[in-house]
Amino acid sequence: MRTFDLSPLYRSTVGFDRFANLLDQVLTAEGAQPSYPPYNIEKTGENAYRITLAIAGFGMGDLDIEAREGVLIVKGGKAQEQGENAPVYLHRGIAERSFERRFQLADHVRATGATMENGLLHIDLVHEVPEALKPRKIEIGGMKTIEGKGKARADA
Repeated sequence: MRTFDLSPLYRSTVGFDRFANLLDQVLTAEGAQPSYPPYNIEKTGENAYRITLAIAGFGMGDLDIEAREGVLIVKGGKAQEQGENAPVYLHRGIAERSFERRFQLADHVRATGATMENGLLHIDLVHEVPEALKPRKIEIGGMKTIEGKGKARADA
């Protein structure tokens, strides 16, 4: 495996710290990405998205969804039953282990809601660009003359 030193990148950029951190995370992950629970990301509209996680065996009280600093964090955990009422499994194929799944959100993407049905957790996202950042049309005005200076030149 090759290792990359990103310190020159940090020294020579201003305002790209988040990009450098993401690049650093990708290069150091070494395939250690969690694979549980499986998920889908789909586009449901022009500016709408949905993340769907397969979380069989979890109830609404076992899950926690949080969005902060451009990261959507989904956590799940079940308390293990102990004592006389604890089930005795002959085969345990449904994974009900604790998990934490993180999704890096783009700028101006926010979670609008979450629903659960048939063992699937759906998290709806919307991309809302603020008015100040949207492109706007700038009108081109006609030629103006400056009073007292004569006529403006057409080739100026």
